[in-house]
Amino acid sequence: MKRLLKIFTNGLIRENPLLMLMIGLCSSLAVTSEVANGIGMGLSMTFVLLMSEIMISLFRKMIPESIRIPVFIIIIAAFTTVIDYVLQAWFPDLSKAMGVFIPLIVVNCIIMGRVEGFASKKPVVDVTFDALGMGLGYTWVLTGIALIRELLGNGTIWGRQVLPESYEPILFFVLPPGGFFVFALLIALNLFIKSRLKEPGPDPEPHCAANAPEEKNA
Repeated sequence: MKRLLKIFTNGLIRENPLLMLMIGLCSSLAVTSEVANGIGMGLSMTFVLLMSEIMISLFRKMIPESIRIPVFIIIIAAFTTVIDYVLQAWFPDLSKAMGVFIPLIVVNCIIMGRVEGFASKKPVVDVTFDALGMGLGYTWVLTGIALIRELLGNGTIWGRQVLPESYEPILFFVLPPGGFFVFALLIALNLFIKSRLKEPGPDPEPHCAANAPEEKNA
């Protein structure tokens, strides 16, 4: 169980796809102007990643090495199409807000990297925890970025006014440069926390003259 928990927490913190691996940045910065978009994109990615990793893990021994990449893309595209149609049917406003970035999940670096480097080599239990950890790690970072950008850029959270009406929205945070700025702050905060939590190594033992071997007289 400890092994599975470590796999799960790797994606949340230690190997977070955005803050640590810094992959899949295009969609993360494009859709995080509002909290609803960040959560929607994160959960969509988690679904596609989870189902793709499970399917590829189940059939990994049956997929010929020479055509593994096309097969991976077909599997990922199938689940991306499913989530795209679900959003269009049940959450049309959210689907419209995220636009082309839902179909582009097919070529997202996070999914391609995990199915190639992990799911194609590991059993189903392992890849399930890996996909959930990576997906939720991606989701919480997107939500954090969107929360800051929407609050400072519009004075709202999830479309509801939070700051006083007299608050003057900072347009910078709604625009793409604001996304880069908030993302950089989160990376800096993450590195700072990691450096503070890192335990110092043991001090080297002091050299004691009394313990040194006596030199032989010539």
